[in-house]
Amino acid sequence: MAALQLNCSSISTRGLPSFQGLRQSSASLSIVAPSRVSLDQRPSRGGLVVRAATVVAPKYTSIKPLSDRVLVKIKTVEEKTVGGILLPTTAQTKPQGGEVVAVGEGKAIGKTKVDISVKTGAQIVYSKYAGTELEFNGSNHMLLKEDDIVGILETDDIKDMKPLNDRVLIKVAEVEEKTAGGLLLADSAKEKPSIGTVVAVGPGTLDEEGKQKPLTVSPGNTVLFSKYAGNDFKSGDGSDYIALRASDVMAVLSS
Repeated sequence: MAALQLNCSSISTRGLPSFQGLRQSSASLSIVAPSRVSLDQRPSRGGLVVRAATVVAPKYTSIKPLSDRVLVKIKTVEEKTVGGILLPTTAQTKPQGGEVVAVGEGKAIGKTKVDISVKTGAQIVYSKYAGTELEFNGSNHMLLKEDDIVGILETDDIKDMKPLNDRVLIKVAEVEEKTAGGLLLADSAKEKPSIGTVVAVGPGTLDEEGKQKPLTVSPGNTVLFSKYAGNDFKSGDGSDYIALRASDVMAVLSS
């Protein structure tokens, strides 16, 4: 692993756009660069998070995940809109899915051996900030724990996703367009809804003996969920969905 020490005063800015209000600084920037570096939008105390994709040397021809880990070939980032317009890098949605290419042998819970529930070839969706990114055989892969897999995609549409473990798939209620007095709301004033209808639920969590414990919510329930939990998705018809853990569902609503 090599460490580079860069002095900002020694970097040429020729050809770069200028920004008013910024002054030259002599501060040093240290970069630890084991491999290709990408930027992640995950919030942190330090601000920007830099994640490096580990490059697996060509001499290694296979990767065997251990325990409850799964190797996923990441789906390619969309570079164009549906209408064919090229997207700038900042507007390209970070992929959260891919194809399972290898799985571990499972894990032990107490005296019970629990196999991994996903199989090779399955198309899956995983948690946004999970796992370790790898560059292997010329493609980007993600090595993650089975628990970081949100669900299995049985079609190309997120509304048909089959949640795993304690995950719940919810169709989010539409945003209110008007106030109670009938005034139209600007987009910036529309509050993100935290109410929706349960579409599908996972089989549940495992207890200390490895037995499945079913979830307390069911498809069709209208629920109130934590506003900042889960992973947001948009279906083919433009509807908003969220996949989150059952523990992030706070209440079942009824009329």
